[in-house]
Amino acid sequence: MNAVKPQLIAGAVGDIEVVYERPAGAVRALALICHPHPLHGGAMDNKVVTTLARACLAMGCATLRFNFRGVGASQGQFDHAVGEVDDAACALAWLQSQNGTGYGQGLPVVLCGFSFGTAVAAQLAQRLLPGQLAAMILAGAAVQRFGGVSGASGAAVTVPTELTLLVHGELDDTVPLAETLAWAAPQALPIAVVPQADHFFNRQLTPLKTLALRHLKALLG
Repeated sequence: MNAVKPQLIAGAVGDIEVVYERPAGAVRALALICHPHPLHGGAMDNKVVTTLARACLAMGCATLRFNFRGVGASQGQFDHAVGEVDDAACALAWLQSQNGTGYGQGLPVVLCGFSFGTAVAAQLAQRLLPGQLAAMILAGAAVQRFGGVSGASGAAVTVPTELTLLVHGELDDTVPLAETLAWAAPQALPIAVVPQADHFFNRQLTPLKTLALRHLKALLG
């Protein structure tokens, strides 16, 4: 990524540290990328997160990466993919404000996540108005582990089949492929499996980016 200085924005429990980037041309959509588990080294500079951000930028998205509460300069404490959804909602609202739109208005939204971040992105998608979400990219999806049910209703968190790309490593032993298939199958969500890739897509970031670009091109035009 280009060297962009992080900044602080207002969050639900204090400051949220973010990196905001705009494409060279016109902004076609707004992309928010959610990072992996905060208690296991997850942060907005994770290489899978930055790879997804590059893909979104290349497709004309104004892109925001951010640190969940308790990570980097973001205030607060880890909240088990509950308060982190509020963090993501605040980050998205700020991103919209920077591009002249408000809740349910203006530019379409792209939500991306990696590992723990997929659970946050999937839950945030439940808060968007119909037609607001343009695309989702979930890498190493762990929705079934973190935030597998939605609120007090206990209903399973689902994502729009026609908008969602799941990318998983063949050799992922952190979130085994079978586990993600069990969550995806009832929704008829297809999964793009990257051969020889582990959970962190070591040496396999190029296929991940290629898949993300293909998905965004199909949905954003």
